[in-house]
Amino acid sequence: MGSCVCLRHHFSYSGVSAGAFQSRGLSTLFGKGVVTMPFYECHRNRRRRVEATVATGFKEQELRSPDLVALEYADLNLTHNVTQELGHVRIRQHVNPLSSSLAVPVKVPDWNQVFKDPTLPLTVDIGSGSGRFLMWLAKRNLVLRNHLGLEIRQKLVKRADVWVKELSLSNIHFMYANATTSFNQLVSSYPGPLMLVSILCPDPYFKRKHHKRRVVQKPLVDSIVHNLAPSAQVFIQSDVHDVALEMRNQFDSVHVLKHIDEIDSSVLSDSEGWLLSNPMGIRTEREIHAEFEGAKIYRRVYQKQVNCF
Repeated sequence: MGSCVCLRHHFSYSGVSAGAFQSRGLSTLFGKGVVTMPFYECHRNRRRRVEATVATGFKEQELRSPDLVALEYADLNLTHNVTQELGHVRIRQHVNPLSSSLAVPVKVPDWNQVFKDPTLPLTVDIGSGSGRFLMWLAKRNLVLRNHLGLEIRQKLVKRADVWVKELSLSNIHFMYANATTSFNQLVSSYPGPLMLVSILCPDPYFKRKHHKRRVVQKPLVDSIVHNLAPSAQVFIQSDVHDVALEMRNQFDSVHVLKHIDEIDSSVLSDSEGWLLSNPMGIRTEREIHAEFEGAKIYRRVYQKQVNCF
């Protein structure tokens, strides 16, 4: 028998939930209001191979991992027609962030041209991939927050731009940019407060000689923390324990940051301090693939303290 996969489409991190799914208290600030970020509840099958099935009409259809991604983001209703200009958008899994083409900071855009209201609180997703995750958030927070995705695979950025136009979203923007070299220049010029930075399942670069390519290095961490507004948050996760631990060690060492379970006792972590649930209300594509294969996702959320010296 196939395992039962729990699917939902209508959580939002602005605190609006649907159905019988449970929300718990993980808060972030949007301007003056405190907004609860609901936890995603999901049944996991720990076997390496998983047969997922879902009832569709009168018959039961076997689902693969890509099918689960499509279902997770079904309400975006994105077209999969690729324009002649883009060609076939095949994801190149490994791009060298240390290459000369990514070593120069990108030009700062005119934020008034990028966003309808550039004074709104900003969410930055570092390594935004296809962009579906950020678009899902943007669609549910049209008047609450702006969203900026940074990605080093240019074809993905171009396709995300096409989708943003299809969705007519004025609170989201994607850039072909290396966060290591461009984050500070971009975010420091933004008129509104930086309230959330997410780094979700970054490229693990398994070979030791390539570890220097990993995105979470001290200079980037320092830049993120410096630009965060008071009470703003950082959300990190990976399905690779070594990568998750390396990111955790970097952010744990910052004295102005506290892990969310130290601030909110209702947030549950395991015995090693990893969050038990996804706080965003939507899973990334990599997260869906990893959980489908039975992998554990290692998550941490940090909040910048006010008047912490």
